[in-house]
Amino acid sequence: MPLPRLVLTGSSGFVGRHLLVELCDEWEVLGIARESQVRSGSPSHPNLTWRQVDIGDRPHLTQVLDEWRARGPTKVLIHLAAHYDFTGDEDPEYYRTNVQGLRNVLDLARGLGIDRFVFSSSTAASSLPAPGGVLDETSRPDGDHIYARTKRLGEEMLAEYRSFFPSVVVRFAAMFSDWCEYPPLFVFLSTWLSDSWNRSILGGRGLSAIPYLHVRDAVSFLLRVLDRRSELEPGEVLLASPDGAVSHRQLFEAATHHYFGGHRKPLLMPKALCGPGMWVRDVAGRLTGERPFERPWMARYIDQAMTMDASRTRARLGWAPRERLEILRRLPFLVENLKSDPLEWNRRNRAAMKRVRVPSHLILYNLLETYEEEIIVAYSRLLLGPQGPVRFKSYQRIAPDDHEWNHRVVLGHLKDAVRTRDRNILLAYCRSLAERRFAQGFEANELCSALEALNLVCFRVLRKDPVTRELRQEMVDLITAPLRYACDESQEVFDRLAEARRRRELRAGR
Repeated sequence: MPLPRLVLTGSSGFVGRHLLVELCDEWEVLGIARESQVRSGSPSHPNLTWRQVDIGDRPHLTQVLDEWRARGPTKVLIHLAAHYDFTGDEDPEYYRTNVQGLRNVLDLARGLGIDRFVFSSSTAASSLPAPGGVLDETSRPDGDHIYARTKRLGEEMLAEYRSFFPSVVVRFAAMFSDWCEYPPLFVFLSTWLSDSWNRSILGGRGLSAIPYLHVRDAVSFLLRVLDRRSELEPGEVLLASPDGAVSHRQLFEAATHHYFGGHRKPLLMPKALCGPGMWVRDVAGRLTGERPFERPWMARYIDQAMTMDASRTRARLGWAPRERLEILRRLPFLVENLKSDPLEWNRRNRAAMKRVRVPSHLILYNLLETYEEEIIVAYSRLLLGPQGPVRFKSYQRIAPDDHEWNHRVVLGHLKDAVRTRDRNILLAYCRSLAERRFAQGFEANELCSALEALNLVCFRVLRKDPVTRELRQEMVDLITAPLRYACDESQEVFDRLAEARRRRELRAGR
């Protein structure tokens, strides 16, 4: 029996990547995303068809969905694609993606035959409740910031298509993982757990509060919506959120306790001083070219709470967030991941927080990780291709499996050299490699040519990624230069060993 079919926009996003893992065993999925499947780290599966397309590009999106429609009817479309950032700027991308992009998807969904359109919104679409009040499923999407306005337009737009298919609106709480991946929380932890001058400062009384939802709970929520979709009313609003809200002070106390092993008292900054202080820091950041994450517009939310009451949703779906995934219960896991693997911590949070400055060597390391398989395949083709017998004669004697293993080893050492900015890691390996190749009868120029070929392949593969447009000099400094030094070191080893052999032969001939 064929699997039911589903379209998922925003497949490369935070929730989309995690959701795909659970969907593909039970659904035939068309994943739509701006990023490639490899670049986003999304899973491969025989039931997943991936199409890299911008939902704002209507002609391309039309082509993709027409091809999908020709293969059979679709049951559900889950729309996760959206633009957001925390700058507060009126970026035109909000309207291009969140409004016009949604319009494109809705128009084209009319021909798919779906029985439910699942629209991803946010609890942030609503204004904060009055002190002591709560937000629930009946709260209007009346927030006044740019993201909230575009989400309101999106929710309103769904009603226009009610005669074609029923929809359901899912308002998500702030989502995080055991690696954080929620930009404000990442900034908070990076500050509170550092030796920065402002590491203990909390705005106002530290009572700014929002609800948090673990991404694994977000996935289980969407799966439950799929299971119960026939029971939901057209246009129904659901809250993917725990009840209540968690304050900055609660987060600070829990995070610092788990990181430092003891209680740390926060320094509470009067709210009246926070706005001017944030404005001064922002002006200074504009002048230096590195604006802080905290922007003046955020000051008005100090000591306000987005308290939730999602009891109706729990009753409708028979679903509830798991206690063990609650943010304060998970903070020890976040802190442990930060301590044990800071590189991965930064990699994941860089992906979630596009505007956070990450050192270029870590960006290059992540790119080498992402494109490792492509580099290895291209490297083997170059060494064993038509020019191989001429430029790399001795390499033709190596078995294909040994080639792949050798490539992984040398690329692994190059990645470590990039990650640590310590080329000695690579040089030490290449000196040992030169000794082995000398014993195998290789010529020095063959080994050097192979190292130069690795540099060429890395450049060819990585330059296809738009991230590297601003990293050309860093690629030379962190990839080309170490490989050139490795070539020089290898030549030294060959010269030394050749001289030692010549002297032995002279002594033997006496």
